[in-house]
Amino acid sequence: MSENLSSAESRNKIRINKYLSEAGFCSRREADRLILEGRVRVEDREVRIGEKIFPDERIYVDGKPVLKESKKVLLLFYKPRGIVCSTRRQGDEITVTRYLDYPLRVYPVGRLDKDSEGLLLLTNRGELVNQILRGRYFHEKEYCVTVDREIDREFILKMSQGVPILDTVTRPCVVRQTGKREFRIILTQGLNRQIRRMCEHFDCHVVKLKRIRIMNFTLKGLEAGQYREATVEEMRKLEETIGLERGRK
Repeated sequence: MSENLSSAESRNKIRINKYLSEAGFCSRREADRLILEGRVRVEDREVRIGEKIFPDERIYVDGKPVLKESKKVLLLFYKPRGIVCSTRRQGDEITVTRYLDYPLRVYPVGRLDKDSEGLLLLTNRGELVNQILRGRYFHEKEYCVTVDREIDREFILKMSQGVPILDTVTRPCVVRQTGKREFRIILTQGLNRQIRRMCEHFDCHVVKLKRIRIMNFTLKGLEAGQYREATVEEMRKLEETIGLERGRK
């Protein structure tokens, strides 16, 4: 009897990083970082990475209680250049959450470096972050790029076939020239400063980089610095995509 009870209790527990993610506090990766820094407590004790807790236990980060958000949101934000994709304040730099000043706690889905502009998704739905960022699903992200010299068909071909950067070779991708120094590129992975590094491999440098699409989400209707909530139709398409991916596991 006691063994059965212990087994049932174990099934009811949830990993602390998953709890913080589902509560809309931060992503699982950020939760693990907070735990390592000793900033997370359950009731009156510190927790370890991977530890499971009961959902009704009281969770504190930096001494403040974590409460689950009742409203789940997904924001589309046209990030201007100069804004940092972080939830932590970094000196005098302006973070995306500070810039938005949104009434609910949200955090970025992935990154868009400080010198780039364009579409950034933010949410308090941890499960969406994990699903969208999983590289094995080949989710598309589309960019408009301007470089500092003229490009040709050979450049476009080599960029599309895969480029050796960061001790690996980038996935083949779709690249289309749109001007003497401009092209569009669709990536299905998110290596650190990937497009900039790919261009530098061919001795050219990015002058302007703008992300215009993530999966079925686009910048349509947004000016730099503006944001909006995802529409019902956009969320329906996203949930359909995620549902299909879960079915392929």
